[in-house]
Amino acid sequence: MNIEVSKLKKVYGKKEALKDINLHLSGNKIIGLLGKNGAGKTTFMRILAGHFRQSKGDIQINEQPVFNNYEQTKDICFIMESNNFYEKFSVQEILTISSKFYPNWDESYANKLLDIFQLNAKQKIKTLSKGMYSALGIIIGLSSNAPITIFDEPYIGLDASNRSTFYDLLLQSYQQNPRLIILSTHLIDEVSKLFEEVIIFHEGSVMLHELSEELEKKHAIIKGRKEEIDQYIKNRHVIHESTILGQKTAVLFDEEKIDDKRFEVSKLNLQELFVYLTKERMREIVHSN
Repeated sequence: MNIEVSKLKKVYGKKEALKDINLHLSGNKIIGLLGKNGAGKTTFMRILAGHFRQSKGDIQINEQPVFNNYEQTKDICFIMESNNFYEKFSVQEILTISSKFYPNWDESYANKLLDIFQLNAKQKIKTLSKGMYSALGIIIGLSSNAPITIFDEPYIGLDASNRSTFYDLLLQSYQQNPRLIILSTHLIDEVSKLFEEVIIFHEGSVMLHELSEELEKKHAIIKGRKEEIDQYIKNRHVIHESTILGQKTAVLFDEEKIDDKRFEVSKLNLQELFVYLTKERMREIVHSN
């Protein structure tokens, strides 16, 4: 699959939800889509899934438009946080409908997942708990085997054990049937090791799009005497700094390698890096106004 996004905009009234989004996504991989609430992630994913049309710009899959194009949308499974299923249907009816829509549907796998998540196929959607509802979305997403599978916070209501089960199943499904999987999540620490690429949305724009391994290489935490740290970080891209009892810690971005023996050097996890990058961006916006 080859996804090309060019100067994509979406406007609701006076609010610009997406601002000139440019992205190129291709190949089989698991991509982490990150961003604060209101950053534009869900709007982007819904346009990608063909739910509605963009205001301006272009989005194509394999050089074909997505909106109102069944030849494209049949290959996309988008599981949202909520409002996925008509509440008067039963679990089994949802599975049957899904089997008709997705060409690569795996019925035996769907039934296996029903057992794993302990869902009753006869139960009505309106009677499901939040965790059961999320589990059904996960079952549809994984069983669809759609070439583009998108999960938007799919685990709401699931306990830690079932979330861990989802992550294991996601990786197993991907290994058995490689495809492009986009996972939007706030629980970054739990799932970051699955990501081959990371995209960060902020205020309707793409802040960052990197390979995970490159993202890990291009930042560093340095710790040392305040005077020496202050001198070293001049004219460098600092996204966080703090001082305690004369010892200073600074987080540098776009910094490939630090060999200075005066400093302790370490790395952030992805969630910490995300927090510092988005906080820095907010500071830039505030200071520019």
